[in-house]
Amino acid sequence: MGKYLDQINSPKDIKSLTLAQLDKLASEIREEIISTVASNGGHLAPNLGVVELTLALHYIFRTPHDKIIWDVGHQCYGHKLITGRREQFKTLRRHGGISGFPRPDESEHDAFATGHSSTSISAALGMALARDYNGEKSSVVAVIGDGAMTGGMAFEALNHAGHLKTDLIVVLNDNEMSISHNVGAMSRYLSRIRTDPKYSRSKDEIEQLLRKIPSIGSTVLKVAERLKDGLKYLMVPGMIFEELGFTYLGPVDGHNIGSMLVTLEQAKKLGGPVLVHVLTEKGRGYGPAVEKADKFHGIGPFDIDSGDCLKKSDVSTYTEVFGNTLTRLAGNNPKIIAITAAMCSGTGLSDFAQKYPKRFFDVGIAEQHAVTLAAGMAKSGLKPVVAVYSTFLQRAYDQIIHDVCLQNLPVVFAVDRGGIVGDDGPTHHGVFDYSFLRSIPNITIMAPADENELQHMLFTALNLDAPCALRYPRGTGVGVALDAAPEPIAIGRAEVITEGKDITLLAVGNMVQVARKAGAMLKDQGILATVINARFVKPLDADCITRHAARTGRLITIEENVLAGGFGAAVLELLYFSGYTGIQVKSIGIPDDFVEHGTQSELRRKYGLAPKNVVDTALQMINRRKIKGIK
Repeated sequence: MGKYLDQINSPKDIKSLTLAQLDKLASEIREEIISTVASNGGHLAPNLGVVELTLALHYIFRTPHDKIIWDVGHQCYGHKLITGRREQFKTLRRHGGISGFPRPDESEHDAFATGHSSTSISAALGMALARDYNGEKSSVVAVIGDGAMTGGMAFEALNHAGHLKTDLIVVLNDNEMSISHNVGAMSRYLSRIRTDPKYSRSKDEIEQLLRKIPSIGSTVLKVAERLKDGLKYLMVPGMIFEELGFTYLGPVDGHNIGSMLVTLEQAKKLGGPVLVHVLTEKGRGYGPAVEKADKFHGIGPFDIDSGDCLKKSDVSTYTEVFGNTLTRLAGNNPKIIAITAAMCSGTGLSDFAQKYPKRFFDVGIAEQHAVTLAAGMAKSGLKPVVAVYSTFLQRAYDQIIHDVCLQNLPVVFAVDRGGIVGDDGPTHHGVFDYSFLRSIPNITIMAPADENELQHMLFTALNLDAPCALRYPRGTGVGVALDAAPEPIAIGRAEVITEGKDITLLAVGNMVQVARKAGAMLKDQGILATVINARFVKPLDADCITRHAARTGRLITIEENVLAGGFGAAVLELLYFSGYTGIQVKSIGIPDDFVEHGTQSELRRKYGLAPKNVVDTALQMINRRKIKGIK
């Protein structure tokens, strides 16, 4: 007989399998996930940890009639394999292939598009209420990790769901990790449930024990029952969820399909809000992913036998340069504090955390709290640096405005993964930050052209007595040498790289290297370009930009950000309000659309962010000017 996985074309195909066959299918799914991620990159450890849970959910529930909402969605690979995408799975995260996250436009079995944390219970509750309103009968299940449960939005949804009492199932996938190890009171609480034997006893077991106590057992039991949920307060696991209005089931072994089938069937029949607590192991079935779950949370192509990444570079990443520089600067300034939202290693802060543990704060998946925490520290005289991915900074927009910028507090936002990030797709591209930050008063926004400029900008930001965002891309730097010591950069001062009379190329951040190459290519064709590293999105160097734009009469702005409200829009506003209305301007950036998944190089070519695209645009502008007879 062939592989069971080859026979699975929809979830209904697993319902005829025995428990032994389901276990074999789980092993085959793990093999397929490991093989594909080793080739394409992706989220390995979280997917390996939920294979049995995925099979149990699809065995008990009937999608797409029933709804399964995966929180974050980075654990949906097994789900994709058994919902009709097995043959396309080799295209995972490749340009034009299937996404690494749930996508309703990809499959009717993907109930809700996700990519950020802590949203599943809110979305599931909304679907459950819509079901009730429409008079329908179906189950709605939210699958959320214990890491995602640290997000405030999850508790807002739990509170509301417990109040409304509608039928809703929340599966808490407890593997003691988000990306790094979990932090906070909730993590400690769940850990106690995992490890303390008394929490595994059911209410019935406790009652039986009390009844066996000679003479007084029955009396104690009656007294306890007269107290408000007395036994629950003493013995029942998941008390916090019971208090929020949920019936708590568990903990259950998340790798024992039989146990989960029994528990999920019970949850389905109970009615009202039910929370099923499932214990899993992140990286299950692949030794390197178990040992280094943070590394294999999201990883590029790797060698299966050794677990080593295939792509290695001697050039430091921007993230590494940021982390090393911050750690070095903290040695001379005891007021520097580092804050992250469950992304210690991802934001380059591991060394800082080890060297300065009392000055490092991982707040869990709680970006709003991270920003306001930093505001409180800044108000009290400290120098907090919030290290966060661009796509996750969006989650704290109100706090940036209200708690930091309104009070003009010196919080530094180290905005990692700015611009196109590649294979994770539209939920993770950091292409909105220039736009959503630029409109806020009091904030300075800068973006380095290379890793050396990054260290100077970080030093500059820490010496500002005002809010500052430092935005840099994913991946390795340019490979330039780092100066021995960082120095301040004049605020709002651009850098003119080359002077030319025919056209001005004005770029910011990692697009400066694109402008450099485009300028050299134009020179080979006899066209002399002025190339400018803007350095700042806010404030702009008004004198430099207007002077060179007026001299050449042609200007191209280049940014790895959406054009709406971005850097190019700021330059257009500057020219207009300064009275320079006769200059031919073309802005290159991300159009009014969400960027799909693909490699960074593929997507940059697609959106005109490669040197050849800039050259083509420049040639078109110059030829058009000549046709019109303008010298």
